[in-house]
Amino acid sequence: RNRREKKQREKKQKIRISMATTMQRSTRLGTQHRGVKSSWSCRVARHQRQRLVAANASKVFVVNTPGGGHAVLGFHLAKQLTADGHEVTIMVPGEESSDKMKKEPFSRFDELRDMGVTTVWGSPADCAAAAGSGSYDVVVDNNGKDLDTCQPVIDWAVSQGAKQFLYVSSAGIYQPSVTPPHLEGDAVKESASHVSVENYLKSASVEESIFRPQYITGDANNKDCEEWFFDRIARGRPVPIPGDGMSTTNVAQVEDMAKMMCLSVENEAAFGGLFNCVSDRGVTLNGIVKLCAEAAGVSDVEIINYDPEEVGVEGKKAFPFRYTYHFFSEPRAAITKLGMTYERSLGDALKERWAAYVASGRAEKDMSSKFELDDKIIAAVKETVNA
Repeated sequence: RNRREKKQREKKQKIRISMATTMQRSTRLGTQHRGVKSSWSCRVARHQRQRLVAANASKVFVVNTPGGGHAVLGFHLAKQLTADGHEVTIMVPGEESSDKMKKEPFSRFDELRDMGVTTVWGSPADCAAAAGSGSYDVVVDNNGKDLDTCQPVIDWAVSQGAKQFLYVSSAGIYQPSVTPPHLEGDAVKESASHVSVENYLKSASVEESIFRPQYITGDANNKDCEEWFFDRIARGRPVPIPGDGMSTTNVAQVEDMAKMMCLSVENEAAFGGLFNCVSDRGVTLNGIVKLCAEAAGVSDVEIINYDPEEVGVEGKKAFPFRYTYHFFSEPRAAITKLGMTYERSLGDALKERWAAYVASGRAEKDMSSKFELDDKIIAAVKETVNA
């Protein structure tokens, strides 16, 4: 036990040095509390500015969820569409005065307005009230998960003459497969609410383009992804991963996801299309731990693989990702139909995310109450090993 505690203290010291180095680097780069502008972000911005603006730039109306992981996608989509020369209005369901709007990405909507994006608040049941006069060529629903929420948006889009409707669905509707990865056209869970939306949209009098994302990482995200791993690595704690850690998943960079959707706008190759809005590479669950540790400058992270039933915990409460089977999709349709390309690895993206994590101050917060379930798992595993 004493050796283990000494080892943890040594790890924490290494991590503090790594965080100090990261903070110094972030300060030199002009890092703000809200995020880090990396060389990758600069390259993306330059790439966007260099794109040829289409002569037939579209008017685009985006309905963006007020919470959850997809909110960051609408934020980056609005940025990239505007950089491409489109005229963008983004509507958030609810009230601008809501406490939710104090969080990212909503707290950074000034960045959108500075680019010329119109930001409004309203109800998906009455988009016309928020949209004002005029019509839109393209409507994007990055909010609804069921037909009750989405049908009014689809019907309004059709009635006001939209040419194309982009719907952000979910790769979670795929049935588990013995031949992964999931490809567009694979069997889905017909009972899933997103499926009813997809089916209704296919029958509507508008060209549909459907996108199915998985897990998302990126600047301005307000839902934990890599942070779950960073919280443990930053404190020199073991990282408990259910199963053998070899289950494969997909963690996509939000900039890539927005890029894929931008490529579909008024693109006939995307009409009637279904696209897995994901990264071009899968990653194992143990692999995510190792990539996060590498981003944090930690070389000896401890991974504890365990069976949730044996240690007496509910896997869904103990771990934020699906782990009982290989849950990852491949963006085959986007690569072949839209010419989608990828430039940055997940490992490089996580280095940027680690810098943002440190700059936010989260690495220094007392989060001991969040590790109670971890401690139960670790104790149970060690007890089994020592038995």
